[in-house]
Amino acid sequence: MPLHFTPAEFERRRGATLAAMAHDRLDGLLMFRQESMYWLTGYDTFGFCFFQCLVMSARGDIKLLTRKPDLRQAKLTSNITDIRIWKDAEAANPALDLKELLKEMRLEGKTLGVEYEAYGLTARNGKRLDGALEGFAKLVDASFLVSRIRIVKSEEELAYIRKAGDIADLMLEDCYRLCRPGAWEGDIIAAMEASNFRNDGDPPGNENIIGSGEMAALGRYHAGRRHLDHDDQLLVEFAAAYRHYHAAMMRTMRVGEPNPTQKKLHEIGVEALQSCQSAACRIGEPIGTIYQAFMKVVTGSGYDFKDGAEAACGYSVGYALGSTFAPNWMDWPLLYRDNPLPIEENMVFFMHMTLRDDGRGLNCAPGETMIVKKAGPERVSKASLEFKVFG
Repeated sequence: MPLHFTPAEFERRRGATLAAMAHDRLDGLLMFRQESMYWLTGYDTFGFCFFQCLVMSARGDIKLLTRKPDLRQAKLTSNITDIRIWKDAEAANPALDLKELLKEMRLEGKTLGVEYEAYGLTARNGKRLDGALEGFAKLVDASFLVSRIRIVKSEEELAYIRKAGDIADLMLEDCYRLCRPGAWEGDIIAAMEASNFRNDGDPPGNENIIGSGEMAALGRYHAGRRHLDHDDQLLVEFAAAYRHYHAAMMRTMRVGEPNPTQKKLHEIGVEALQSCQSAACRIGEPIGTIYQAFMKVVTGSGYDFKDGAEAACGYSVGYALGSTFAPNWMDWPLLYRDNPLPIEENMVFFMHMTLRDDGRGLNCAPGETMIVKKAGPERVSKASLEFKVFG
């Protein structure tokens, strides 16, 4: 299978990573985040549930230590040419295999950055790693070295995100087509996910979310399905993924009779979303200004939240999106009030204006993915933001 990016794109990423390592005075980088491995080499696997490490030296040497089931996976999906295998055994300690590989790479006594913030490095394996390399090399936390580069997308990456946005629109159309009183949630989510796969999409980083009735207030997947009542609400939060690049969307819709109060809540959410999208295009401003734009709209709306506006809102309004792997599609960073990271063009954000009126049992959450542009936000979805009612 061919790589999904051009050689020039991979070389650009490699050069940017080496420059960041030089800036941080690192002699080597130990990568445990699957996102870093995919971005840097194309390596595509869920084998990061076991110990594996992609090592890059300041000289640009790249070597992968993994298990045998991922040997061919790495050969066929990546540009990695040096793949080492650690053996399954009762007394296996792959951190010691990694130490031997680092010794071979002449990294003994050097300063090595480690991606400690990684689903691919459990606490147990992290302790093994520290123990194996104690006295061998100086380890420093470099969890976000690659993430800080990945957050600004290239044109090749943006093309995949736009494709994912097109697929997400088709998924939403399937939801609207089937949303009716008495409809089975399972039929709705099955049709949505079928559209993703029919259009060459990938499984998203986490389960797509669907909930009705009181479960429409949840922001996580849960087991169990129900039929929609004749007077009900339905929430979907889902993502299309193309070459692992995500475009997420979120909608709440009414089933049965219109509810003017819920429609008003939705209109506040749409106004807040558009205000946040505009704030996200103020290049150079802190990311925290996006959340501040959200709260300004909500608190100024005059809506009577029974428990107050602060209680009705989350502490962030979204996060960056890109190529991510299980267990979730959320990428770094979150969009919270005091996030100091400067906004840059070609960042990609998923913003969800989650507004919960628990006192009335109502929920609204208009959300979509956008690309930061100097000229203004680029929506990757063409879908309307109007509040839908299905009788």
